Amino acid sequence: MKKKDLNQLEDRLLTMRERALKELANYDESFASSLQASDGDLSAYSFHMADQGTDAMEREKAFLFASKEGRYLYHIDEALRRLYRAPKKFGECEDCGDDIGMERLEALPHTRLCIKCKEKEETGASR
Repeated sequence: MKKKDLNQLEDRLLTMRERALKELANYDESFASSLQASDGDLSAYSFHMADQGTDAMEREKAFLFASKEGRYLYHIDEALRRLYRAPKKFGECEDCGDDIGMERLEALPHTRLCIKCKEKEETGASR
């Protein structure tokens, strides 16, 4: 892979990483504010049970989104590690060793598998 392509992918991964970190920070702020509000200290009125259930559901949903964002960040960090550790091997499929292809890397710069191997993985076919 050309150095120019590697630099472009690195920039894209770093931008994606920065965005994911901002999203996680937003979730962190919402968790802190919802926990303060959920204890009832900020209001003179007691919450209705349905309101408390809705709040709990919203907190759980936010937690699931934050977990997903954390996994996404992990994959980005792993791609950056592969890029820095062995730049000449970046863009090779980890299963079959074939070239992943710039088109796929532009769509998913953190991918580690070519289309064929990813399809096998998703369908559960043996490798």
